[in-house]
Amino acid sequence: MDILTTYGFMLITTAAVVGFLMAWGIGANDVANAMGTSVGSKALTIKQAILIAMVFEFAGAYLAGGEVTSTIRKGIIDSAYFVDTPELLVFGMIASLLAAGIWLVVASWLGWPVSTTHSIIGAIVGFAAVGVSADAVEWGKVAGVVGSWVITPAISGIIAFLIFMSAQRLIFDTDNPFASAKRYVPFYMALAGFVMALVTIKKGLKHVGLGMGTAEGFALAIGLAVAVGVIGKMVINRIKMDAAANRRMQFASVEKVFAILMVVTACCMAFAHGSNDVANAIGPLAAVVSVVQNNGQIASKAALAWWVLPLGAVGIVMGLALFGSRVIATIGKGITHLTPSRGFAAELAAATTVIIASGTGLPISTTQTLVGAVLGVGMARGIAALNLGVVRNIVISWVVTLPIGAALSIMFFFMLKGIFV
Repeated sequence: MDILTTYGFMLITTAAVVGFLMAWGIGANDVANAMGTSVGSKALTIKQAILIAMVFEFAGAYLAGGEVTSTIRKGIIDSAYFVDTPELLVFGMIASLLAAGIWLVVASWLGWPVSTTHSIIGAIVGFAAVGVSADAVEWGKVAGVVGSWVITPAISGIIAFLIFMSAQRLIFDTDNPFASAKRYVPFYMALAGFVMALVTIKKGLKHVGLGMGTAEGFALAIGLAVAVGVIGKMVINRIKMDAAANRRMQFASVEKVFAILMVVTACCMAFAHGSNDVANAIGPLAAVVSVVQNNGQIASKAALAWWVLPLGAVGIVMGLALFGSRVIATIGKGITHLTPSRGFAAELAAATTVIIASGTGLPISTTQTLVGAVLGVGMARGIAALNLGVVRNIVISWVVTLPIGAALSIMFFFMLKGIFV
C-alpha cells in the first residue's frame, strides 16, 4: 500500500503513457476493420479512408467510449487475488498495456491484422498466471477466446459468402443487371441500414447513456431499415441508364451504387469500433487510476478521470494516421481482389457477426471477423482467388498474439516489481 501512496503520481503517469501507446496500436491495426474493404474495392482512396476513419473513430471513442469502464477486461482474472497486494494489479496493468502496445505496433509495421482484444487479454493472462497465481486466471474464459479464433471467422465467412452469392444470382448473372439492381439493391440497403443501426445502438449508443432494451433497439433498427430502403429506391429510380448499354457498363453502374453503400457501412463500423475497442486501452488505465486514487481498493467498474477518454481517442487517431495504411493494404488488397459489391458483402457480414456475438456473449475479435468475411467472399470465387501466402501469415499472427503478449507482459511485470518493490 505504501508503494501506491509514495509512487502514485509516477505510476499513473507511466500508465497514461503506455495507455496512449496501446491506443496508438489499436488505431494503427484495428481501423482496417472499418476501412480496409472500402480502400481495396476502390470505393475510397487511402487518404479519404484515413480522414473519414479519423472523424468517426474519434467520435466513437470520445462520445461513446463510456463514462465507466470495466477495470479488468472481459473478467479474465479474479480480482480477489489482488486485495492484499493491489500494487501487483497496478504493475500488471501497466505491463499489459506496454506489452500489448508494443506487439500491436510491430504487427502494424509488418501489415498483420491481429486482434487488439486478444493482445491485451494475452498480456493480462501472462502477468496474472506467472506473476501472481495460475488460479487467478479464469481459464474457461481464456478457452472461449481461443475458440473464437475458429468460430467468429467461420460465421462471418459463411454470411459473406451467402450475401455475395445472392447479389451474384439476383443482379450480376441476370440478362439486365442494372434493372435487377433497381429491383433488389433497395433490399440490400434496408438490410445494411438494419444491421448498422443495431451495431451503432448496441456497440455505440449504450456507452452514451442511450442504451435501449432489445425490443426498442430492434424497433428503431427496423424503422431505420425501412426508411433507408425507401430512400434507396427513390435514389436508384432516378439513375438513368442507356437501354443500349452493354453488360460491362451496367456492371460499372451497379458497382457505383454498392460503393456508396460501402462508405456508409464503413462510417458506422468506425464509430462502433471506436466506442467499443477504446476500452482495450482505457480499461487497464482506468484500473491503475482507480486503485491508486482509492488507496488500493479494487472496484469491478471505474469512473473515468476527465483526461482518460480524450487520451484514448487521440491515441487511436494518431496510430491510424501514421501507421494505418499498412494493415488497410493487407485486408483490402492482400487477401483477395475486392470490388465494391464484394467489399459490401464482407463489411455487412462482419457487422452481422458482431451483432450475433453481442447477443450471445460470444468473445469476438473484430479483426478476425472481417478477415473471415473477406475470405468468405474470396471463396465464393474459388480457392484460386485467395492469396494463400497472405492468409497463412495472418493465421500465424493470430496464433502467436496471445503467447507473445503474455511473454512480454511477464517480463515487464517483473521489471516493474524490481524497480518499485
